[in-house]
Amino acid sequence: MELLITVCFLVLFCTISYFYKRFSQMRSHSCYMLAYECFKATDDRKLDTESCVKIVLRNKNLGLDQYRFLLQTMVNSGLGEETYGPRNVLAGREETPTLMEAHEEMDEIMFGTLDNLFSKTGVSPSDIDILLVDVSLFSPSPSLTARIVNRYKMRDNIKSFSLSGMGCSASMVAIDLVQNLFKSYKNAFAVVVSSETIGPHWYCGKENSMMLSNCLFRSGGCSVLLTNKPCLKHKALMKLKHSVRTNIGSNDEAYGCCIQIEDQQGYNGFLLTRNLTKAAAKAFTMNLKVLVPKILPIRELIRFAVISICKTNNKTAKPSLNLKTGIQHFCIHPGGRAVIDGLGKSLGLNEYDMEPARMALHRFGNTSAGGLWYVLGYMEAKKRLKKDDKILMISLGAGFMCNNCVWEVMKDLGNGNVWEHCMDRYPIPRKNMINPFADKYSWINDERLNFVRMDLSNIILS
Repeated sequence: MELLITVCFLVLFCTISYFYKRFSQMRSHSCYMLAYECFKATDDRKLDTESCVKIVLRNKNLGLDQYRFLLQTMVNSGLGEETYGPRNVLAGREETPTLMEAHEEMDEIMFGTLDNLFSKTGVSPSDIDILLVDVSLFSPSPSLTARIVNRYKMRDNIKSFSLSGMGCSASMVAIDLVQNLFKSYKNAFAVVVSSETIGPHWYCGKENSMMLSNCLFRSGGCSVLLTNKPCLKHKALMKLKHSVRTNIGSNDEAYGCCIQIEDQQGYNGFLLTRNLTKAAAKAFTMNLKVLVPKILPIRELIRFAVISICKTNNKTAKPSLNLKTGIQHFCIHPGGRAVIDGLGKSLGLNEYDMEPARMALHRFGNTSAGGLWYVLGYMEAKKRLKKDDKILMISLGAGFMCNNCVWEVMKDLGNGNVWEHCMDRYPIPRKNMINPFADKYSWINDERLNFVRMDLSNIILS
């Protein structure tokens, strides 16, 4: 009898120890977001209509057809009058960028957001265990992570990583990397800095498919503080629930649809081809096939399965998943009006769901890897985010990649953050989002100009 009691006790002890260990591992593997800080440039860097026109007119390679293309692109871009450009471009030095100017552009974003992040959270730079910087088009030596370590005199055993070449989805790659690193490093702090250098890569040629980047990309970035310390759970804004990465770079069309090249005149730029939408749709679909079963309730998956079976007998039936049964907010990368419209349509979203992405694009433009955080900031500033809500972050980038993640809101949020200065003006109704280019320069589409040789720059400036 005593032996039986002893065996039972040992079994119970082992069972409790096993589940306690598993519970401890799950807690230590958690990824909590403590804070994020988006960059807001000074007013002297704003790219309004007049500033954009001056930049365009400096490019002597352009003709009437290019002017018309740029007019149409700017009018349909979805960008407003208060986005920010790099200083060297505003100063007229886009054709002769320097390494120092590239560093200055990055320093302003990285150090500006990190100073605020450390100040607001009370976390010291010396407490950071993991540092990641994702900037796709600028990879100097020493690295940008080394520059941050030097600036803040961080510890000599910090784990630092520099990610380059991953485009607009790089921030989600960094978040996923942190989540995996947290499995090896317990009770750690991690910082992710997401941005892009615009100044050194301003396209000065005349290829339409390469001029698109000048019309969409603007200066911006964000620094995010993460931890897996269970004792800081009560201070967390959000908890990372799922992260799924999809890379279809093995497909030649997908690989080349969004790529940095040199045109026939020798100008470097970013080429966006017509295969971009096809690659994005394919990568996004493949990503959702993995992510959806993790985020939707069983009842919705069963409903979808039943409708799919019925479709085999009824070709008019179109099965669709209702993502809103498991997701309350959709944080769409503000890559452009077409990107937002396309993703919104494929997900069955309404204008309320797409409003944060549209407004982020209008106010700050496409800030590449940092763009998603401006969208998140809008949601928080509008006090949409409530405890236990789920947020789906959707990012697409060169490669071609689709990297998505799901966050759970840990408490009601309502910080004005980077939007505080202009929140009273948003949202702007779509019918009122009329680009000034349409009114001031629509005459350039007059067909009679096709038969007249003239100096367009002089006419436009007058």
